[in-house]
Amino acid sequence: MTHGTGEQSDVGKLRRVAVKHARDAFESDAALERQWRDLGYVGRPDFATATAEHDDFLALLERAGAQITRLPPDPTTGPDSLYVRDASIVCDRGLILCNMGKRQRRTEPAAQEAALRTAGIPVHGRITGAGTLEGGDVCWIDPRTLAVGRGYRTNDDGIRQLRDLVRGCVDEVIVVPLPHWQGPEDVFHLMSIVSPVDRDLWLVYAPLLPVPFREALIARGIELVEVPGSELETLGCNVLAVAPREVLMMAGNPETRARLEGAGAVVHEFRGQEICFKGGGGPTCLTRPLARDPI
Repeated sequence: MTHGTGEQSDVGKLRRVAVKHARDAFESDAALERQWRDLGYVGRPDFATATAEHDDFLALLERAGAQITRLPPDPTTGPDSLYVRDASIVCDRGLILCNMGKRQRRTEPAAQEAALRTAGIPVHGRITGAGTLEGGDVCWIDPRTLAVGRGYRTNDDGIRQLRDLVRGCVDEVIVVPLPHWQGPEDVFHLMSIVSPVDRDLWLVYAPLLPVPFREALIARGIELVEVPGSELETLGCNVLAVAPREVLMMAGNPETRARLEGAGAVVHEFRGQEICFKGGGGPTCLTRPLARDPI
């Protein structure tokens, strides 16, 4: 572990995590009313219910043993800043600040930088210029292998810059071409269709998983648990590993939960209608892991 960050994993026991509370991201019902349509939400979140849901979610993180670093309110950001994973990536050398593909979120990386520097997290680099990259498109396959989704939020130049920034601490960056699916305005990242659960177990939505990437995972000995089509839109494929084979997931996805438990995973549910479903971001999106145990 280096400079308070690490390891290069999405499944090691979660030790430190950054979040932004719904009350600080959403601000008020009036602020949500002004912005939710422009952001592409499926409905306006209810502020009071969202804050209660987020309190319950943070209680699960604390019970899992994670130290929580809370990002403060920031007048330059909007409701989407709740989904803190997207604005940054963490490698052994520190924080890599993203350059958001969604125009309404362009201020979020700078806001995260200010807050996390204050919290003692070093910044290793940033994606700049024409390059775009969002953290929801990036996940660790193993400590030396990084997967990056190439879609509407993350472009070729952003991936090129990321390769340069992780050179020396990563052996391979696997680029995963993402489908058009519901178009450029939809909330769709690589982690909309994959979630690492353990070093040898991933949750996936198979119909949208590119064949070369599926084959790459299987070749590494990774078992794939498949999410049913009926639970993709309810964010069944977006789960957060708080330890190997121990995950947090949004309630309302019973078949996915049963399949995970059948593969030996422990599942903790939380209510996420306001903080997850309406904005299209699950528990991985609500968190920026800063430190995990090696695995």
